[in-house]
Amino acid sequence: MGSPATSLGDAETTVLHCVDISDPDVYKFVSLVKQACIDCGFFHVINHGISEELMEEIFVQSKNFFALPIDEKMKLLRNKKNRGYTPTLDEALDPDNQVGGDYKEGYYIGIEFSDDDPQADKPFYGPNLWPSEDLLRGWRHTMEHFHKEALRVARAVARLLALALDLGVDFFDKPEILGQPIAILRLLHYEGRVSDPLNGIVGAGAHSDFGLITLLATDGVPGLQICKDKDAQPQIWQFVQPLKGGFLVNLGDMLERWSNGIFRSTLHRVLMGTEERYSVAFFVEPSHECVVECLPSCMSETNPPKFPPVTCERYLTQRYEETHKDVAGR
Repeated sequence: MGSPATSLGDAETTVLHCVDISDPDVYKFVSLVKQACIDCGFFHVINHGISEELMEEIFVQSKNFFALPIDEKMKLLRNKKNRGYTPTLDEALDPDNQVGGDYKEGYYIGIEFSDDDPQADKPFYGPNLWPSEDLLRGWRHTMEHFHKEALRVARAVARLLALALDLGVDFFDKPEILGQPIAILRLLHYEGRVSDPLNGIVGAGAHSDFGLITLLATDGVPGLQICKDKDAQPQIWQFVQPLKGGFLVNLGDMLERWSNGIFRSTLHRVLMGTEERYSVAFFVEPSHECVVECLPSCMSETNPPKFPPVTCERYLTQRYEETHKDVAGR
């Protein structure tokens, strides 16, 4: 695979494990998942049950939104509940090494809660911002349908992760964990500005995801890189080959804390060439009150807990504040 930008050199492409989650034998892939989580925290899942038509439609509708004039998109600017449009440079995922911010625009969609729902008082819960049906016909229906289906897939992946952590298969299904999850769909559009990481220009800065797990689908345009050893000098970056129709799963920092550092939340970034790139990320986090603390299966006398307990709400709020710029008038 060619490098997407002349400044990227000869970065290699890594090969990730691939898991068929349609297999009724849930134990068949546990050792494979465990090895992937220990090695780099990234793996592919296939045969997830979301139709090819819906996978294609989510990208069609995403492109329709990002093709709108900027003044139309700004009418749906991200609100206090972190729902809605995020313009280019709104986010800086690696501020120490970036100039301005990420050269991408996005759109956040969560589980729908009306303003009068008691749950709407919580951070990350509340009503979504929706383009009008006259502006983008069928857009809301597509997003809500995909959100529901992606959450189903995420729950299936979480059961595999529970087994890989020597826990009960339904550990993450508990009401206090994924009973009322924070599940955020984010549409992403990389505008095609050629990345120059040595001079702080990247599609998405180097970062690890904040929460439990992320499902990622892409349009096939390369650009995603991972760094398996963040402490190496110099860091070695490898491209991840897109997998049509599948999801790339990566573990978040919250799961790394839960597993006492045994499972990896790995640095990744997006470097761009001249071609536009679209991706769809689905972030799955536990309920607000869930306390993330070292799992019994991940501690011992020689490996005591490395991280203090923290609630999901407190942890996520802090991480979002660190990476998103204030938006006037929110």
